[in-house]
Amino acid sequence: MYDLIIIGAGPAGLSAAVSAWQADLKSILLIERDRELGGILNQCIHNGFGLHLFKEELTGPEFAGRLIEMLKDTDVEVMSDTMVLDINGDHEVSLINTHGYQKVQGKAVILAMGCRERTRGAIAIPGSRGSGVYTAGTAQRYINMDGYLVGKRVVILGSGDIGLIMARRMTLEGAKVLACVEINPYSSGLQRNIKQCLEDFDIPLYLSHTITDIKGYPRVSQVVVSRVDEKFRPIPGTEMTFDCDTVLLSIGLIPENELSRAAGIVIDPRTKGPLVWENMETSIDGVFACGNVVQVHDLADNVAAEARKAAVAAARYVQDNQPHTGELTVKTAGNVTYTVPQRIHLPVTDKLVEISFRTNRVFGQCAVEVVDKDGNAVCRFKREYITPGELQKIAVPGKLLEGREEYLTVKVTEEQK
Repeated sequence: MYDLIIIGAGPAGLSAAVSAWQADLKSILLIERDRELGGILNQCIHNGFGLHLFKEELTGPEFAGRLIEMLKDTDVEVMSDTMVLDINGDHEVSLINTHGYQKVQGKAVILAMGCRERTRGAIAIPGSRGSGVYTAGTAQRYINMDGYLVGKRVVILGSGDIGLIMARRMTLEGAKVLACVEINPYSSGLQRNIKQCLEDFDIPLYLSHTITDIKGYPRVSQVVVSRVDEKFRPIPGTEMTFDCDTVLLSIGLIPENELSRAAGIVIDPRTKGPLVWENMETSIDGVFACGNVVQVHDLADNVAAEARKAAVAAARYVQDNQPHTGELTVKTAGNVTYTVPQRIHLPVTDKLVEISFRTNRVFGQCAVEVVDKDGNAVCRFKREYITPGELQKIAVPGKLLEGREEYLTVKVTEEQK
């Protein structure tokens, strides 16, 4: 019997393992399906990691390396090259590796499986099925880890951060990136990546556009790009044709939750991740989740911070499980698409309750408001701007939640100039 079992050894799992050990859990098992620890960080050779956690700029492998070195200072047991098949409500985990099939049990479990990329089939792009169409992450792995240049004339669909970073990476490797095409009227990536990866290399970004045809067989030879209206319908007569041999898809990430669903964990239809309380506990008692399996993050530093929160809560659960007497539901309004957490335990035991969220439109000067079920203001946070591509966070003082009932609502309102 382990105190804690952690599934996934990317930035979330590694950080959770180290933090749980520091919180005095001494029997911890970390399971990773790959042969090496680090997860997606191993193929992210660009810098920009670690500014918050380590106070210096690191590449993805360097960031992972720091966490792995911290892990070596613990007695955490690691099972790599191991696939988890099932989790049940008794915290029993079924797994398989080169030693065969086995079951292990923990007093608590943390889910840190990360996410996967949305593919061409998910958005049904019409046209030929020639080769040369890759998800951006797959192309990143081919170039950075295997040494293969996937193409020489490239069009990127979607402006997620991986796609933006790959625009720069392909350019540096000698390819010509013809355009980055985004169906929304705003970019879904960080502003710094738009500047550093597109504008600095004179790569055009076409907002409110999408690919309406892919031509060429056995390999892509052309793509047709069209402007879309407010309902994302292609506008006839706006077509642009690009001669290219490669299409990279950066069209969103999906939290990896097959294990969660099979275990009966409640999934939020908006985030596609487990519904969680403020301590990152899921709907199954003693099962916690963190990182991209809960919601897609912009920064690995934020993933690590969320993992620490889950680890501390798991340690608290194992060491001194105190029942809660009630809860608050967190609702959304005013162009806020979701929040994490979706529930808050009562009574509130933490000094601050952190709530992260995204919006579905760009805001200039605005305010994030939290109100109770009677419409009374709980707290208010001013913002200079908010974009859908950047995860937003607010920290609500726990004492302000005392005496609140049923639910809170998080909303964003424009400020009068």
